[in-house]
Amino acid sequence: MLKVLSTHLFQMHRLHPGLLDLAARSGADGVEIYAARPHFDYTRRDEILELASWFRSNPLVPFSMHAPIFPDGELGRPGALALNVLSPDKAQRIAAMDEIKRALDAAEHIPLRNLVIHLGDKWDTYSLQTLEFALTATEHLSAFARPLGVRVLIENLMSDFTAPENLMRVLTLGHLDKIGVCLDLGHAHMTIGVKEAIATFGSRITTVHAHDNHGIKDEHLWPGEGSIDWPETMAEIHAVAEPEAIILELDRSLYDASTAEEKIAQAFDRIA
Repeated sequence: MLKVLSTHLFQMHRLHPGLLDLAARSGADGVEIYAARPHFDYTRRDEILELASWFRSNPLVPFSMHAPIFPDGELGRPGALALNVLSPDKAQRIAAMDEIKRALDAAEHIPLRNLVIHLGDKWDTYSLQTLEFALTATEHLSAFARPLGVRVLIENLMSDFTAPENLMRVLTLGHLDKIGVCLDLGHAHMTIGVKEAIATFGSRITTVHAHDNHGIKDEHLWPGEGSIDWPETMAEIHAVAEPEAIILELDRSLYDASTAEEKIAQAFDRIA
């Protein structure tokens, strides 16, 4: 199982080779690139080529990209609409998919393996209509990603639609055998519970987003600083699945250049 660091931790800084060097020194095998401008401006060819050149010369794997959540360069300014592939407004659904595809174009130069997507936002409920929109979005994005060598992964959030049971319905009813699951442990801890989420997803778990909280707020804390039982959690995951990677997805407020390398290494040791 690869140890992967999400660049979500560096969200307030432009993603540059120095941060990738830090990730490598901390013991990471790969990174998940968080596609949020101005952290990683996937519309700028020079930024893409800079990272692509670095990856060609270093062993750190560009394991995945987290699809953009907002289309703007301010990481979701007040009042801005999040990208939502389940929006009841057709134009907004199309715009959301177009923005995700725009980010994924980076895979022409950066050899990404996976794309993690959100199906809707926190208000979306499970219905025949949202199911139809989800099937359309996942099939469309998967068809776009496949020629680039990228697999689509869907992530459990805190919404009714993305509850593990409902995401499994999407995968089963759509016969989406080539789409995987990114099990987000922090989100599971706040909703149905980590143990229940693992049991529901079972062998469909492809990757794991690891971060901690106290069951109330999506804090994205270092593992061990919340109330998730990590030894039990990791044992239960390995009992039902063989995830390709465990991905540290930490809040941007936790980044301290003077301690980051040591703390990342310690976090990987805790969840190994």
